[in-house]
Amino acid sequence: MKTKILIVLLSLVLLGFVIPEPVSVPVSGATSHDWNQDTFWYEPWGKSGVHKGIDIFADAGTTVVATTNQIIIYRGQLSRGGKVVIALGPKWRIHYYAHLQTISEQGAIFVSQNSVIGTVGTSGNAKGKPAHLHYSLMSLMPLPWLIDTSVQGYKKAFYLNPIEYFDAP
Repeated sequence: MKTKILIVLLSLVLLGFVIPEPVSVPVSGATSHDWNQDTFWYEPWGKSGVHKGIDIFADAGTTVVATTNQIIIYRGQLSRGGKVVIALGPKWRIHYYAHLQTISEQGAIFVSQNSVIGTVGTSGNAKGKPAHLHYSLMSLMPLPWLIDTSVQGYKKAFYLNPIEYFDAP
């Protein structure tokens, strides 16, 4: 019985790595000119020490879409992130969309790439700053070869550079 459970769990983990992962930028119409290429892992950055994502600037109310096919695991409010959506995508990656003005309440748990999940805003600790989407990408499976000697560099085993993700083939 334990062997069967282990096989099922291992199969499930492996399945997460073979699911196709089409990728798009999460802010409608945004290009690489809408974010600073050096903001991922920029420090010092407030209470978190380093900036573990990128900020994609756009007019408030601009559509935010799913970067890939995902399962929505949280829609709601967090103190620093404001209105946020957190989703699980292929390769066991968590996609974090923060500072939203609105969250799509369509109720879907599974969303496909480019499905509307909200709009760009200034909620949370972005209040009083230019409207933007803070987008972070995290791996549930540690990637130790990404660790380096930068501030909190050991966390790079989990936090992935979204710019490299967008540029990936």
